[in-house]
Amino acid sequence: MVALNRPEVRNAFNARMIGELTEVFTALSASDTRAILLRGNGPLFSAGADVTWMRESLAFTAEENLEDARRMSDMFAAIDTCLKPVVARIGGAALGGGMGLAAVADIVVADSETVFGFTETRLGIIPAVISRFVLPKIGESWARALFLTGERFGAELARHIGLVHWIAAAGELDAVVDAKVNDLLGAGPAAAVEAKALISAARGETAAGLRELTVQRIAALRTSPEGQEGLAAFLERRPPSWQQ
Repeated sequence: MVALNRPEVRNAFNARMIGELTEVFTALSASDTRAILLRGNGPLFSAGADVTWMRESLAFTAEENLEDARRMSDMFAAIDTCLKPVVARIGGAALGGGMGLAAVADIVVADSETVFGFTETRLGIIPAVISRFVLPKIGESWARALFLTGERFGAELARHIGLVHWIAAAGELDAVVDAKVNDLLGAGPAAAVEAKALISAARGETAAGLRELTVQRIAALRTSPEGQEGLAAFLERRPPSWQQ
C-alpha cells in the first residue's frame, strides 16, 4: 500500500511528496509486488497542490517553474508506467493534481460522496501536467466541459466520463477496494503485468502491427511456466499455484 500522508493539508502535493511518490512507484515497479493500493490518509484522497508550495513558486524563475512541472509530470508517469496493477481508493475529494492520480491508476474505486474537480482554472492556471494522462481517459469532449469551468462534480459523473470504475455505497469503500485487490490476486502475476503492458504497447499500432503484437504475446504466454500452470489447473479443476 502507498498512502498519501499529509492529512493536515488534505494530502496536498509538495516537492517532497512528488519526489517520494516517484521513488516508491519506480521501486515497486521492479519488485515482486502483486498489486499496489494507492490511498490518502485521513478523510480526503488529495486536494491537489499545497498552498504553501504554490506560494513559494511565485518567486521561481521561469526555468525553476519548468523543472518543477517536469518533476510532477515524471511522478505521474512513474505511476502510469508502473508495471504492477495500481488500485486507487478515493474518498472525500480528488481535486486538481488528485485527479491526475485517479487518471494514472488502473482501477479506481470511489466513495459515492466523493467530490471531483479539475479546479485549476479557479486559481488562474490550467490542468496542464495532468492533461497528458487525463485526456486518454475522459476524452476531449469532457475535458472541454470540465477543464474550462473548474467546476466540482460527483462520483456518478466521474464514472460516466471514465475516471472512476466502481462507486462504493456509504461505508462500503474498503470492502469494494478489497474485492478488487482480491480479483487482481486471482490473476496470474505475470499475466496481470503482461495484460497491462499489452494495453500500452497497442497504442498507435497499425492493424498489421497490432496483429503481430498480439499473436506473439499470446504465443509466448501459452508456453510460459505460468501459462502452462494456469491451463493445467483449469483442466484438472484445481486452483493454480498462485492462488494457493
